[in-house]
Amino acid sequence: MRERMRAKGEDRPLPVFALIAWRTMASTTSPRHRRLPIFALMLSLFIAPLSGVSGQSGVLQQTRPRRAGEARKPPTTSAEEVGEDDVVRIETDLVTVPVVVRDRAGRPIASLRPENFQIYEDGQPQRIANFATTDAPFEVALLLDTSGSTRADLELIRRAARSFIAALRPFDRVAVLAFKTDPDDPSALAKVEIKTALTNDRARLQEAIEDLSTSNGTPFYDSLLNVAQKVFADPPREEVRGRRALVALTDGVDSTSEADFARARAALLQKGIICYFIEINTEEFVEDRLLRDCADDGTLQLSRTQLQRYRQLFVPRADEDAYADFCRLGPFQRMQISRTLYELARREMQELARVTGGQTFPVAELRDAQRAFAQVANEIGKQYSLGYYPTNKARDGRFRTIRVEVKGVSGAQVSAREGYYAPKG
Repeated sequence: MRERMRAKGEDRPLPVFALIAWRTMASTTSPRHRRLPIFALMLSLFIAPLSGVSGQSGVLQQTRPRRAGEARKPPTTSAEEVGEDDVVRIETDLVTVPVVVRDRAGRPIASLRPENFQIYEDGQPQRIANFATTDAPFEVALLLDTSGSTRADLELIRRAARSFIAALRPFDRVAVLAFKTDPDDPSALAKVEIKTALTNDRARLQEAIEDLSTSNGTPFYDSLLNVAQKVFADPPREEVRGRRALVALTDGVDSTSEADFARARAALLQKGIICYFIEINTEEFVEDRLLRDCADDGTLQLSRTQLQRYRQLFVPRADEDAYADFCRLGPFQRMQISRTLYELARREMQELARVTGGQTFPVAELRDAQRAFAQVANEIGKQYSLGYYPTNKARDGRFRTIRVEVKGVSGAQVSAREGYYAPKG
């Protein structure tokens, strides 16, 4: 016969010395003789729960089941689904969803609470595990395009950038990116330069803005990749989770990048970065100079990268050599290619803004950029961040759609990222 005890809802055998103590106590009639066995039995009951503890390192580890209804702070790197009497641990990633809620007039709405929101992933409701209000800090990658037609208006760009930074809160952090051409080789193509990493040091940001210079070419896609992979390389701090944005002043027409749009888009989506574009209209300025003779002063030429992108996307059956030399193209071809690339850039910026929960702000002239920056700063200051642990635990790398609904607000318009790529492996 084996005596057993019940501990934390399961049967475990009593330790050997406890069995001896039990049997000794049972065969002893004198109270005085029972004291030592009783003490041993009590000691065994204290030690018995530890008999299930194991670990190769020898360190005691214990997991306490959560009772139904018990509050628990969600972990930052894993989620737990806990039953009444057992513990099941499932590793997953917190998905963050930046959200802006506007009224019928398009004005951002503040003071909403978690119960006002409902998140769906692939049509399935999700439980909100993380909620950041509009008072939480924000991190912004500020991209300033100083190429092409903007060269003559460098001071307007500086003034607009300074105004934007001044409109942010003191605890918001900003990184500044721009395009730069090697001063020792003016014919070299522009590269992306991170003028300063994320900081709330306003003096450093002012220095970065003053240090802006013009560039020969627009590595726009490369700059988007730099934002995702370098500026926001580190995981966000808890207080800024889901509150990271790209704010770009640009026409969006890429001319020198090694990366393509699809790669840049995937990187921004994976990091959950909201994209705002202050879209400068430079088309007329550029077109006028593209139609000039290649030997004229002030002429502009489409780069080989642009010509080949146009051929691959719009006339894939055309001979590659036909788009190898810009100066051999006629005026009609130059105008058609330029207009097509501008339309492509507008569609790409609109798509990035839509899928990430951001917005585009077209401006006719650079002097209007300051007002657009003020609108972006106002929207950033009224943005919510929701987080959830997906009920779908598959790590299949597939795209999953996200939909956010707002409850209790009549006529509310919601802007949020439209989805993300699940982790793989």
